[in-house]
Amino acid sequence: MRPIRFAILGTAKIARTVGPRIQAFEGTELVGVASRLPDKAAAFASDLQIPRSFDSYEAALSDPEIDAVYIPLPPSMHLEWTTKAAEAGKHVLCEKPLARNADEAEQMAAVCRQHKVVLLDGVMWYHTPRATAIKNAIDSGQLGTLRQLTSVFTFCWDEFPLDNVRMQRELGGGSLLDLGWYCVGAALWLFNDMPKQVMARAHYDNDVDTRFNGFMEFTDRKVATIESGFDAVKRRWIEVAGAKQNLVCDDFTRPWNDDKPRFWTHDSNGTAAEHVIRHRPQEEHMIETFCHLVGDNSVDHEWLNLSLKTQKVCDALAQSARERTTVRVIGSA
Repeated sequence: MRPIRFAILGTAKIARTVGPRIQAFEGTELVGVASRLPDKAAAFASDLQIPRSFDSYEAALSDPEIDAVYIPLPPSMHLEWTTKAAEAGKHVLCEKPLARNADEAEQMAAVCRQHKVVLLDGVMWYHTPRATAIKNAIDSGQLGTLRQLTSVFTFCWDEFPLDNVRMQRELGGGSLLDLGWYCVGAALWLFNDMPKQVMARAHYDNDVDTRFNGFMEFTDRKVATIESGFDAVKRRWIEVAGAKQNLVCDDFTRPWNDDKPRFWTHDSNGTAAEHVIRHRPQEEHMIETFCHLVGDNSVDHEWLNLSLKTQKVCDALAQSARERTTVRVIGSA
């Protein structure tokens, strides 16, 4: 089968990580990069040895040699450029969060379904063999009846850079959407459930949450707590506790050591088992999933549905923090 030919819309820092993995994966070809500033596109293309640069996003979308686009733009631009990509018949790999809110995310999903193109968000860890092993361990029942999920994703800025996208509310900034997105999505995926209601508190700077703590109440006495923030040491861990065992991964969003992706299980006596699940760079596993979805013409898939649920729960958490009240999650059981 012919490789899926990609263009990148934008020259964000994350594109310098994902771009080379698109180049390396055997099922894809990175044809070009687009920017509203032609010099930036040309420099990016030169740095990564990408064959072509486009002087506008529209130019990339109108090119018949492009099958799919990777969108690393600010969340405020995801709806516009996903819509235009879908209307141009291009499949879309879009950075997380999928959008600024659930309404925008639903519009993105609807237009992609309408034009029969794949939409996948850029959460990489889901698609790795380690994540599959974690999910299988939880689904197997070895932890016993599930009780608690705790997830944390933080990093520390010495000073908040107010010109950064993460610090601008209108662009989709804030730690919940930037970091907490992973924690919320992990809870929904690993519990295979939606919370009934949520509570949250946040600290705000420049009108965005720079520290966020959330509580999610599920059915059958399951609960999940999340923490995200721009003011604490870099952490990215998750624990799932059952009645018999717990499972801990101290780097679930990206391995600290690429040569040793791992997690642990512990029983009530403190007996621990380390599970090492080696795999390729996680970007490649995400790209592989994307290619399978395109090959199967799967425009309404489990990962998109998880993204939409994650966005809905993030909306409820954000509302709870702003209003300092408990919020029921619309559409939950």
